[in-house]
Amino acid sequence: MAEEIADISDLKVMVIDDSKTIRRTAENLLKKEGCEVFTAVDGFEALSKIAESKPDIIFVDIMMPRLDGYQTCALIKNNSTFKDTPVIMLSSKDSIFDRARGRIVGSTQYLTKPFTKDDLLGAIKEHAINR
Repeated sequence: MAEEIADISDLKVMVIDDSKTIRRTAENLLKKEGCEVFTAVDGFEALSKIAESKPDIIFVDIMMPRLDGYQTCALIKNNSTFKDTPVIMLSSKDSIFDRARGRIVGSTQYLTKPFTKDDLLGAIKEHAINR
């Protein structure tokens, strides 16, 4: 069983969510796994942090003030430096429309809140390892 667990330590992970609880939960889980975690409260704050930190994978909430997750994802994907960076959408809404809209703007995966540790780590292992 142990050999199945991919090493995600040293990965840079960006978590963008206007919920302090979600940011802190994700940050704590990921830091325990050895990831370097960057957080932002909305898309505007995230864009400058992404340019500085160059994360390996980005988790972005859909419902945020100023710049929502769809707009943030589209801006990330339209930047040649980050177009191949996996972007995982986070949302409490789980409709086919929301998932389709996420795909249209270039998201890699869609996680429904509340997510589990396994959801987060699974997404990282699937999309950020061996890229």
